[in-house]
Amino acid sequence: MLADKTSSAIVAVADMERARAFYGTSLGLPCVEQGDEVCVYATGPTHLVVYRSREAGTNRANAAVFDAAGEIEAIVADLAAKGVAFEHYEMDGVTYRDGIHWAGDAKMVWFKDPDGNILHINDMPRPVGHAEAAR
Repeated sequence: MLADKTSSAIVAVADMERARAFYGTSLGLPCVEQGDEVCVYATGPTHLVVYRSREAGTNRANAAVFDAAGEIEAIVADLAAKGVAFEHYEMDGVTYRDGIHWAGDAKMVWFKDPDGNILHINDMPRPVGHAEAAR
């Protein structure tokens, strides 16, 4: 039943004003719904829900992933210019240069929000005909 339903990522933060500055200004995400304790950001056809919680920053795994759709270098440059620092992880078969992890044709970056939530951007090779099939 859930296979045809839309899902959203959700991230816990300690301070909503600090989170609004990071997600809205640094990441450039438009807030489409908000309250004192929550802000919902548009991310393509999905949403990223950011809410205040005492458990903020306790997740040690990826909290959300974005698909760069062939634009990872430009996205990394834009975020770096806004002060976003990228993580560097050592992985077998993966090289690291200019803030980007390279695994063959796949490109990946990780960075943290002010609460330490790990956010991930990937740029995976598209199969031939992928763009046409998506239309």
